Amino acid sequence: MARVAIAYPPLECEKGVALLTQNRQFQWFSRPTYIFPVVPATAATMLKNAGHEVLFLDGIAAQLAPEEFDRKLADFRPDYVVVETKTPVVKRHWKWIAAHDYKVIMVGDHVTALPQESIEKPGVWAVIPGGDWDYGLCDFLAGDCHGGVYPFALRDSLKDAPWIDRDLVHWELYAKKNGNFRRTPGTYVMSGRDCWHGKCTFCSWTTLYPKYRTRDPIDVVDEIEMLVTKYGVKEVMDDSGTFPVGEWLTTFCNEMIRRGLPKKVRIDCNMRFGRLTFDDYRLMRRAGFQFVLFGVESANQATLDRFCKALKVEDVVQGCEWAHKAGLDVHLTFMFGHAWEGPKEISNTVALARRLLAKGWASTLQCTLTIPYPGTPLFRELEATDGLVTKDWDEYDMRRAITKTPQATEAEIKCAIQQVYRGFLQPAALWHRLTSTRTLFDFGFYYRGVRSLIGHLLDFRS
Repeated sequence: MARVAIAYPPLECEKGVALLTQNRQFQWFSRPTYIFPVVPATAATMLKNAGHEVLFLDGIAAQLAPEEFDRKLADFRPDYVVVETKTPVVKRHWKWIAAHDYKVIMVGDHVTALPQESIEKPGVWAVIPGGDWDYGLCDFLAGDCHGGVYPFALRDSLKDAPWIDRDLVHWELYAKKNGNFRRTPGTYVMSGRDCWHGKCTFCSWTTLYPKYRTRDPIDVVDEIEMLVTKYGVKEVMDDSGTFPVGEWLTTFCNEMIRRGLPKKVRIDCNMRFGRLTFDDYRLMRRAGFQFVLFGVESANQATLDRFCKALKVEDVVQGCEWAHKAGLDVHLTFMFGHAWEGPKEISNTVALARRLLAKGWASTLQCTLTIPYPGTPLFRELEATDGLVTKDWDEYDMRRAITKTPQATEAEIKCAIQQVYRGFLQPAALWHRLTSTRTLFDFGFYYRGVRSLIGHLLDFRS
């Protein structure tokens, strides 16, 4: 048996706090939010169940100084240190690894796309590509444990995935400082890995999870009930790339209702437009769903088609209206800085976002710059057509445009993002927020939202 540390070194930077764990789109945040890392936490649990000594040390969420982090890690005396990385921080991780004398195993979407790049760096002992690196890590340690690049890790089924040992991974660090939670303490689960559509050309997690798999819906309800009774959890975010639909969704909702759990806990999830009916949204609301996140990306059909979204703009408007009328809070994500879009297309997306806020059909939203991560079809397309501004991975952090945009300047793109965020201040949008604020939970949520709005406006200064 081995002593294994799953570690997130502190990343001190003048740009802000690194939003690294469980994140598909990396950003430095002016106002930090900490997302519970489901797959790393599952890895820690699986290792412990297999008899290994495990340390889960998140220096970012624990707000540890580098010296304190290093001391805690050294005191544990690990045989192996596992570091999950992403493109914008991989160089910082290489630097940290080179400065410490550990056998380091790197995981994550960047090393899945470019494993050889990292295995050649000083101090990197092994790379485990793929999204199911929790399983891959257990297999790796059960074998001969030779360094190098391990085969891509992907399981046919998740039915044997354990419930996470929440105490082992210090779940409380992520229970309150999270912009999605209206009620705290909150935590995360994943019913599936990762998205049943799985074709969006910009998404880095399509490289990790080329096949969609789900847990048993009754098992997920069992885990949620345990989280409520044992830990007092009031809100659960299911962070599957897209929540399961069809018979799975119906079974899940009916079981939540049968057990009376909607009176005790609220559920949030990621979803796609164009698949659910108004009756589906109403069933979800009865089952305790509150907050549903949708990726829109653009209000221009040509862009949605190029991204392989399999989505119509009219589906966005109809889906927002249905979900809102069913009593769900709708959160939307938009992307700006597409290589082929000019001022007219950018203006279309700004107008759609602001209109949905004004109608009250969107409660919250988030804007990002288009970041073509290595391994994605978008990255390959832009690399082949000289469409990348740089391959300096440090710059892929959402603070500057990475995609060449001949028809729009970076300042114009960031100005458009700020226009969207200012849409929260429209009189109609403010009125909807005022009339939907009924409890102290609502008041606290919207108060935090105002602070986040200020942070986002700072994040996208020109």
